[in-house]
Amino acid sequence: MAGQTFDVVVIGGGINGAVSAAALAARGLSVALLERNDFASFTSQESSNMVWGGFKYLQNYELALVWELCKSRNELMDAYPTAISEVRFFATLDKTAPFPAWLASLGTFGYWGFGRLATKAPKFFRPKAIKKAVPVVRTDTAKGAIEYSDGYMLENDSRFVWTFVRSALDHGAVALNYAEVVSATYHPERVWEFGVQDSVNEKAFKFKAHSVVNAAGPFVDGLNESWGIKTDHRIVYSKGIHLIVPRVTDQERVLAFFDDTGRLFYVLPMANRSVIGTTDTRTIDANEGVLPEDREFLLDQINRRLDLDKPLTEADIISERCGVRPLVVPVDGDDQTQTDWTKLSRKHEIEADIDRQVVTIFGGKLTDCLNVGDEIAEALESFGVKFGPADPDWFGEPSEEKRDAFYARAAKHGLDRAPTVEHAPTAAEVLWRRHHNAANDVLDLIESDATLAEELFPNSDVLRAELELMISREMLVYADDFLRRRTKLALIVGDEALASAPGMVELNNALGNTALGNTALGNTAPGNTALGNKAPGRG
Repeated sequence: MAGQTFDVVVIGGGINGAVSAAALAARGLSVALLERNDFASFTSQESSNMVWGGFKYLQNYELALVWELCKSRNELMDAYPTAISEVRFFATLDKTAPFPAWLASLGTFGYWGFGRLATKAPKFFRPKAIKKAVPVVRTDTAKGAIEYSDGYMLENDSRFVWTFVRSALDHGAVALNYAEVVSATYHPERVWEFGVQDSVNEKAFKFKAHSVVNAAGPFVDGLNESWGIKTDHRIVYSKGIHLIVPRVTDQERVLAFFDDTGRLFYVLPMANRSVIGTTDTRTIDANEGVLPEDREFLLDQINRRLDLDKPLTEADIISERCGVRPLVVPVDGDDQTQTDWTKLSRKHEIEADIDRQVVTIFGGKLTDCLNVGDEIAEALESFGVKFGPADPDWFGEPSEEKRDAFYARAAKHGLDRAPTVEHAPTAAEVLWRRHHNAANDVLDLIESDATLAEELFPNSDVLRAELELMISREMLVYADDFLRRRTKLALIVGDEALASAPGMVELNNALGNTALGNTALGNTAPGNTALGNKAPGRG
């Protein structure tokens, strides 16, 4: 990257930045992608893992948004058939529900229609039928329940983001994590010059780009202000948290409830764990994190809605997620304290500054990420940027024939067995949905050394060969990159169990780390060096 001149630089390696880099590189542009921490290390690693059309947005009559999100959901589910699965949402309606059961049931059929009937049909359950369908749900105040379908990422959200970073690289882009822009100058000859500080190698360098995509998520406003860019929109923050606890039900359903404020929250499956969340609270601090009152609220809400042998407590929390949604509001609109917080739109906005050749992405969701990629390309065209049609393989899983060929090859290594904790028919499917074609590289490694077929951590479904593969092609720097973002081990295993496992020594040795760090694994602010010191390179 140093000393080069690119067609476009994308700043921010979350879902917006990753998909923009992939979409532009696939159209033949020379692309640089910069992320000051690790890819997907902020908002994009803190989601509910849902790929959904936004059923709750019907409540605010955002019909156009739901229509488009359902279309995007269907496209992603078709493109990633093993990584994104249809899952049933079972929503119990009690006195806290903001509408009667009959209206909610009618809404599910409308939502099914918005989704082009691409999923299973919805159902309605009377109170007496709820307990039979989902025994763990309390029914003493239930008025009924509705069941409908949406999409769910079986791997981590940050893993999904990485697939677009990898796609960008495969299409010729240059990407760098742990590298922060420290200076930016726009020259009269219509070119930007950036100064960058690489925190891994502790080196500074400069490069140039003709156009810029500001994909800094919650921090887009700060970047634009530092560059003198004026926009019509700005970002406000909505904080959402999740608590990961032992499984509360063996069912592969998402349980939905309305909390005491009338807002939906969920119990989602994640391997052998349950994820409770999310909340929706105002904050002005993007790094606020999980507060004691956040935990107390969620635990209280779920304990009053589940029939458990004993209530969940803080001692049951294995890990936590906490992120801020960058919500889009007009620059000249009311301050966020004057708005109905939960009714702020979740749709994204894209603005183009033609004079300075800067495109800014405000907001966005995992579900409509492909639209963001296409819209960024359209914005750059308005600058006069020329490129060809996109390579159709810039997103999505490889063909069914390639997948079946991998399954047949994996079966020869015993990977047609059931996985240990993941929800999938075979261990081979877990490998495929995580790596796609590169899963064959995992088999190559196993063929050279049979011990690489062993699990790196007990009861994890992550093979030792996967670590070797990720070291070579996934730009790992810290242990946290592997444990929290390229896999979800730090979410489902827990800090103490990981730290004491022999696999941690192997992981740190592979990264070139010489000692364990003193920060928590995977559950702290982005950029931490969880259980590992700086590595000499990015693989």
